[in-house]
Amino acid sequence: MARKRRRAAEATERRTNRAGMTALSLCLTKHLAPAADGDDGGGAAANIAFSPASIYAALALLAAGAGGGTLRELLDALGGESRDDLAVFARSVAEGALADRSRAGGPALAFACGAWHDAAWTTRPEFRGAAAVAFNAETSTVDFSHEPEKAIDEINGCVAAATNKRISSIVDATSVNNLTRLVIASAIYFKGKWEAPFAKSHTTVGKFHRLDGSAANVPFMRSSRSQLVAVRNGYKVLKLPYKSPAHPPPQPRRKGRRLTSQKKAGDEKGGDEGAGEELPKYSMCIFLPDERDGLAGLVEKLGSGAGFWHYRLPADRVPVGDFRLPKFKLSASGSLKQVLREDMGINAAFVPGDTDMSDMAERKEDEDEDGTPLHVGDVCHKAVLEVNEEGTMTMAATGSAMLCGVNAVMEQQETVDFVADHPFVFFVIEEVSRAIVLVGRVLDPSVSGL
Repeated sequence: MARKRRRAAEATERRTNRAGMTALSLCLTKHLAPAADGDDGGGAAANIAFSPASIYAALALLAAGAGGGTLRELLDALGGESRDDLAVFARSVAEGALADRSRAGGPALAFACGAWHDAAWTTRPEFRGAAAVAFNAETSTVDFSHEPEKAIDEINGCVAAATNKRISSIVDATSVNNLTRLVIASAIYFKGKWEAPFAKSHTTVGKFHRLDGSAANVPFMRSSRSQLVAVRNGYKVLKLPYKSPAHPPPQPRRKGRRLTSQKKAGDEKGGDEGAGEELPKYSMCIFLPDERDGLAGLVEKLGSGAGFWHYRLPADRVPVGDFRLPKFKLSASGSLKQVLREDMGINAAFVPGDTDMSDMAERKEDEDEDGTPLHVGDVCHKAVLEVNEEGTMTMAATGSAMLCGVNAVMEQQETVDFVADHPFVFFVIEEVSRAIVLVGRVLDPSVSGL
């Protein structure tokens, strides 16, 4: 009976915009799997993170200015019936899962996104209005053609301001040059405190075992109190709740067209699509394979189907025996262009001869026609994450992934050990709306990349 209800719920979800975020996340999940030889390039490249909410918002903003086949590809990838459909869903996520909760006692969160196009084009009023209403987004003109360095500084400056300088840059000379015509950027800042913080006096240094067989000395947070842990077939799941808001924030006050935090503390109404007045619940969920080299197989399971993270997370607290979770910091960045084209079928937006961004901007009459239409040069991503005894600080810029799959639940032991001394994957979720704020993997907590 439970399985039938789950299947019915998943069938319903496939008919919603939320399924588009799920599909986007699923296609990126495979990038959490380490290379077959355990070598993902070493250094900071070992630890990666994506923000599904961030990349979905960026692509939905792009869709607001797209037409023809470009729009159709984006709608197919994002699960919407129309641009208005995407805008409504994006706004519901922004005003629900991505709303700041700090004044109500929950996580502090800032979300911002924007579009920058070359000075040879003029932004269409319809797009500018849609961007402001659905995303509170910046729509700006920069001179990519003649002053790409200045354009880089302007974009990075806006992102830095929007995230309180926690993300200092999102684009550089590898992603922006004098041939660039359009950049879409999205950024998230998240800072939460654990519902039950760890005692710093209990933190001890221990061995973390890397995939290549070597080990690193890292600090491990410890606890003897009961935890939300589920024992699955071949892995365990730990859910660490963040402090939740004590009451719904008041109605939002719409802001002007600056790329600032979309949500200020206490500005937004709680809830999301289907969430009603239910208060948001944020958690970090850690998936730990039983075997030290079991991460690749676990990622394959997680990416096997929709709904896993919602239906298979632990629901009950259990007494723990040996409980150790490493402290870690990571900074990860990279281009999502290839995976969006090859795995999501978003091609036209990146191809000058195929793209249709005519609903975003029009070329100025006094500009010489160089035959190059407005098109996306790249989709950039950056995430910074810190996990310590007090909680988690997350900053992400346009990235994505989601943890999914189906596995049988094993009978819980009387006492459960949870020792994260080898590679694992994690994700931060808002449980009421099912929005995935961040997901990533940790192969070596001694490497931060900061």
